[in-house]
Amino acid sequence: MISRLTGKLIEKNPPQVVIDINGVGYEADVSMQTFYNLPPIGETVHLYTQLVVREDAHLLFGFASAEERATFRQLVKVSGIGAKTALGILSAMNADELAQAIAEEDVKRLSSAPGIGKKTAERMVLELRGKLVSHTVSDGLFAPAAVADESQDIINTLLALGYNEREAKAATKGIPKGTEVGEGVRLALKNLLK
Repeated sequence: MISRLTGKLIEKNPPQVVIDINGVGYEADVSMQTFYNLPPIGETVHLYTQLVVREDAHLLFGFASAEERATFRQLVKVSGIGAKTALGILSAMNADELAQAIAEEDVKRLSSAPGIGKKTAERMVLELRGKLVSHTVSDGLFAPAAVADESQDIINTLLALGYNEREAKAATKGIPKGTEVGEGVRLALKNLLK
């Protein structure tokens, strides 16, 4: 199993990244939480990984921290949640926020993630209660990168989460200019719930 990658970041196409390790490019899907904290192209990056083997593909998923990977592993154990849906959940909220939502049995918040309906959210609460732990300190594997155009990055994140362009643009209206991307995505998702 591939557990961790350390190499040069050579491509960033949400939600995929390519990491060059001694001339071999490893493609991994990452959550938007991880994506927006990646260093610039050409810099060294460290990702925890999870290899998912299906009949038709071998898929590699990358995470900024061991906690995010552990959360992903718990999510895919829930009936009805596959790897792509789990990644979408971790794009909509970080591992700490998810753990808090599960602990508080906040079905409304959980069902705000793309691909998660009320019944799946209730199943998540039932199956994950007590299994997710909130971590307030990240591994610090890389420093957050500066983002030139936050509003466009927020829209791109919403598009990657499955919303259409009209919904994404409408959800970003009213978000203050200069808002950090992660916070902007959270605000946009709240706007989509209204």
